[in-house]
Amino acid sequence: MTNCTSNTYAMKRDILTFSNKISSSLNKSDSKFTADMTYGILASNSCLLTDIVDQLHETTKKVNSVERLSKHLVKGIPEGAIQSYYNTISKWIPSNPVIHIDDSDIIKPKGYKFESLGRIRDGSKSTNSKTIYEKGYLVTEACVLSNNHHPISIYSKIHSSKEKNYKSANTITFEAIEQGTKLFPHATYVMDRGYDDNKMFLKLDELNQDYVIRLTAKRKLLYHNKWTKATELRNCRKGKIKMPLHYKGT
Repeated sequence: MTNCTSNTYAMKRDILTFSNKISSSLNKSDSKFTADMTYGILASNSCLLTDIVDQLHETTKKVNSVERLSKHLVKGIPEGAIQSYYNTISKWIPSNPVIHIDDSDIIKPKGYKFESLGRIRDGSKSTNSKTIYEKGYLVTEACVLSNNHHPISIYSKIHSSKEKNYKSANTITFEAIEQGTKLFPHATYVMDRGYDDNKMFLKLDELNQDYVIRLTAKRKLLYHNKWTKATELRNCRKGKIKMPLHYKGT
């Protein structure tokens, strides 16, 4: 029991130390909010404010603590905290990192009063032959791999086509790519087949970045002066390519 208690306090100390690095340039109120959210999310393993407040063990009423955190969330993340976060994680990232970009969905089928609630493809219910649409939001996330191959978020945004002045999902993806190039001048971007789009190729070429994007079945490639489906080339070459491969000098 003693060891468990010691481990708990050591873990809490590490969490708060990291939080203090992020909030070093913030005022006292924002600094406390950053520490409360960081510790509360990790301790409760939840993003619900009620669960987070339970782990803070404050003497005030629970409803008042939830309201305090809610007011800070509405203001967004302070610019100073974002910059401190980027400065901290930059020490853990290799010079030519791998950046993964992908979309996920937040489904709210029973929601009626959420802001800018749109209709999106439900990834858990849709199949290759049938697409199911539900009320919800898209989340675009970009993660960079650290020296220990641990994914670290560098861009995360919830968006909906119902938002005012919303342009397109591609615009959000371009923001994620530009954020990556701003932090790391040269990286390799890895994306799934949902990003098989000429606009993506042109954007990454324009920024002089390397990339690996999974192609869709409808993609055609110019092979021996003939346009050939990517699936045909895959089928005739799968398992038959022999080439020298060097990884970290080996």
